[in-house]
Amino acid sequence: MRQDETPAARRLWLRNPLAILAEGAGGGLVVQGSRIAERVPVGGAPAAPVDEIVDVSRHVVVPGLVNTHHHVFQTLTRAHPAAINKPLFPWLRALYPYWARLTPEAFRLATRLAYTELLLSGCTTAADHHYLYPRGLEEAVDIQVAEARALGIRACVTRGSMSLSQKDGGLPPESVTQDDEAILADCERVLGLFHDPGPGAMVQVALSPCSPFAVTKRLMRESAALAAAHDCRLHTHLAETRDETDYCLSVFGQRPLDYLEEVGWLTSRTWLAHGIHFDDGEVARLGRAGVGICHCATSNMVLASGFCRTCELEAAGSPVGLGVDGSASNDASNLMEEVRHALMLNRLTYGAEAITHRDALRWATEGSARCLGRDDIGRIAEGREADLALFTLDELRFSGSHDPLAALVLCGASRADRVMVAGAWRVIDGRPLGVDPESLREAHGRAARDLFSTS
Repeated sequence: MRQDETPAARRLWLRNPLAILAEGAGGGLVVQGSRIAERVPVGGAPAAPVDEIVDVSRHVVVPGLVNTHHHVFQTLTRAHPAAINKPLFPWLRALYPYWARLTPEAFRLATRLAYTELLLSGCTTAADHHYLYPRGLEEAVDIQVAEARALGIRACVTRGSMSLSQKDGGLPPESVTQDDEAILADCERVLGLFHDPGPGAMVQVALSPCSPFAVTKRLMRESAALAAAHDCRLHTHLAETRDETDYCLSVFGQRPLDYLEEVGWLTSRTWLAHGIHFDDGEVARLGRAGVGICHCATSNMVLASGFCRTCELEAAGSPVGLGVDGSASNDASNLMEEVRHALMLNRLTYGAEAITHRDALRWATEGSARCLGRDDIGRIAEGREADLALFTLDELRFSGSHDPLAALVLCGASRADRVMVAGAWRVIDGRPLGVDPESLREAHGRAARDLFSTS
């Protein structure tokens, strides 16, 4: 081999899956390096020699799930008695005093635990919306990037923000907010350090002011300008509750979507969390602009916020993806469970024949990838990144099932047996590589207790 040559990437054949969410791949997949090189038809063999064969005849194979909205710090406040049984605004007011005590170490453990939970549920790409910056946590993005790289999960780390506190008419206490200048300076810093806009990126950065009632219009406008300059995405909460609409009408004299358009966010660069309370005309405007919507079915049911108009939004042209949302409004970081909840809620909304298990899986994969502006993940095809989730149907809950793909959703799969990200195994035999779940659980639980014992 010449000095300027590099060795060919190893070829791995995942042979004869029980079922696979891909056309023409009944005989499995060939993974070469970080990408899918070949789909093998039933009874066929790879077109070129392989270096390793893995028998996946017990496994249902789907594209790695893509989570488009989360708040990982909230793993520390799950099922908290001050916040359960409350709608969004009272729920936020109950928890802000505790979140204001967040330390870098607690945040690191919360991030590690949430990313591990997501991996175990078959999630290979995670977008987190971190908007909370108490004193000492100024390098939150750096912590999340380090944890994502250590675990090998693909991450869209959002530089969230809040600049309007209670004294300015906002909801959060002043102790968790920052001024516009500090926020914009750190956005520039983390974009320069971490954002990779190219295909196959393992870490990308998005800019994510928390919501219209948490930041200034100036911050929204300048975030949009920064995103255009750095080729990154924009993300925020919008139209989650009727209270939000009432607030925008009272403070800005306009509905949330009109506000979004005024500040330059009605663009295909944007994806929104929740997107519940849009009227017909607003749905059409979102679709024409190509704005993505993250459907958070479980959180919306827990907080009784309403239901996302998924079918109308997709028909109008908006990408629709899924997100688990915060672990204090969902109480889990499990994207496979979110797929089932999305199916059930949307069937209740649209009818039993209107939404299938394949629709829900598509939202969690290709739809979510589109929300993040990515065409290299979310689908099993040649040239796509080898991000895969493999589930077995060995538990009692699956006994008697006949359609393996349908069984994943209808029978309630919740934990993957194997997970691959960029061609590398990150979960094997239901265990995350490089993480001791028992030790992590102990350390995280201690951090959660310490959060509430701090005076």
